[in-house]
Amino acid sequence: MTEIAHGTVIVQSGEAVLPRWWRTVDRVTIFCVLTLFAIGILLGFAASPPLAERNGHDPFYYVIRQAAFGGMALSVMLFVSMIGPVTIRRLGVIGFFCAMTALALLPAFGTDFGQGATRWYSLGFASLQPSEFLKPMFVVFTAWMIAASQEIGGPPGKTVSLVVMMTIVGFLVMQPDFGQAALVIFAWSVIYFVAGAPMLILFAVMGAVALGGVVAYSNSEHVARRIDGFLSNEIDPHTQIGYATDAIRNGGLFGAGLGEGTVRWTLPDAHTDFIIAVAAEEYGVVLVFLIIALFATITLRAFFRLMRERDPFIRLAGTGIACLLALQAFINLGVAVRLLPAKGMTLPFVSYGGSSLIATGIAVGMLLAFTRSRPQGEIGDILLSRHR
Repeated sequence: MTEIAHGTVIVQSGEAVLPRWWRTVDRVTIFCVLTLFAIGILLGFAASPPLAERNGHDPFYYVIRQAAFGGMALSVMLFVSMIGPVTIRRLGVIGFFCAMTALALLPAFGTDFGQGATRWYSLGFASLQPSEFLKPMFVVFTAWMIAASQEIGGPPGKTVSLVVMMTIVGFLVMQPDFGQAALVIFAWSVIYFVAGAPMLILFAVMGAVALGGVVAYSNSEHVARRIDGFLSNEIDPHTQIGYATDAIRNGGLFGAGLGEGTVRWTLPDAHTDFIIAVAAEEYGVVLVFLIIALFATITLRAFFRLMRERDPFIRLAGTGIACLLALQAFINLGVAVRLLPAKGMTLPFVSYGGSSLIATGIAVGMLLAFTRSRPQGEIGDILLSRHR
């Protein structure tokens, strides 16, 4: 079979690491990520000064911190993208067990920072949210287990991954953090589906999720209030959704202008969960469409490159991470325009947050590593050869 490399020229043996990496990596995705981060810094200048003033900091305190965390995230992303898939699998599995342990110990050693949910470890100079790092590691672990289960004599990877997924969801619900729990369930379902899982299992999982939603609505005043607010015909103008809706409406197509927005003074999470409201008010729907286009480009390019990948683990892990990134962006944007119930979820690379930025950098670094062009036969050629 003729050896070819999809999307680029064949890697030459003996080529230096950096030239080989640059030749094979998806440079368009890197450009999209850098653009998203630049937009996040730009919006941080508008969204964070009111919060810094309330907390007694310099006006651009949070912008400087975001730039520092973002620099770390981009550095980690580029470093991880240079690592081979086998090494990423090994490190990912080790990282998964470390993050899982940290998540399990949260009730004893974690803090809620006055927000009613124990999701963080306080490090003094910063905070650490284990669930952010757990998501990409869980994708790698699940892809590894399910890919191994497809081999002759392989482990019962699908069953093991299902049990692990249910355990993680249980820990997240205890915090409570239903948004992260939904992302974990979604990532597992995507990998399971791509691996050729029976639809009956997926329907059973969806049924369990629906039942869990009913139980949460019946037993949690916080959840019930958010869902009732989402289903209500009228929007309370003094809620975060109300402020965000007004900001998006006032921004129009081209925005009110740099520094002319007012939502940053009234919206508590303007620099994190509702950063898109600041973008819409000051720069208009045009910037929102640009952000959507950047996320869509990252996701679709990953899918197109993974479609030609013949390694089951790489295909499953890459698809899981791409879908995880896309869904998190969709949830953040959907909440801001009231397509979804209110849920604290950062916009990857744009919102402020150290754990979110660095964990997303790791995830996209893995995605870049999985989608690098490698000398290999087209998967279609391989399938045809098996039937000859």
